[in-house]
Amino acid sequence: MAEANGVTHVSVTIAGRAFRMACETGDEARIEALARKVDARIAELGSAFGAIDDLRLTVMAAFSIADDLAHGERRIAVLEAELAAEKARAADDAARLAEAVNAVAERIEAITEDLTPTLQA
Repeated sequence: MAEANGVTHVSVTIAGRAFRMACETGDEARIEALARKVDARIAELGSAFGAIDDLRLTVMAAFSIADDLAHGERRIAVLEAELAAEKARAADDAARLAEAVNAVAERIEAITEDLTPTLQA
């Protein structure tokens, strides 16, 4: 790993080939982990489809990873929509609770006003 101006280079191996990758200092472990995932996906597809050329295998792995990413993005969108709906429900519940508390406070004030003359007598 060579470091210059906050940029580090890390060596990774994917599909039996070594690559020198630039990354920000401190990001080395993340780049190495990503490379291991790409390498594992290529190995998985290579086992499933047998002997196919490296470029085709790499493209298949890229599409497979892109599909996983798209699935994750769709899931995040669904969860964000669910969260927004829950926040709206919580806001409605809070408004109803505030109304109920105000109604109780008004009732207590009315009872207090009714009892005040009796207690002062």
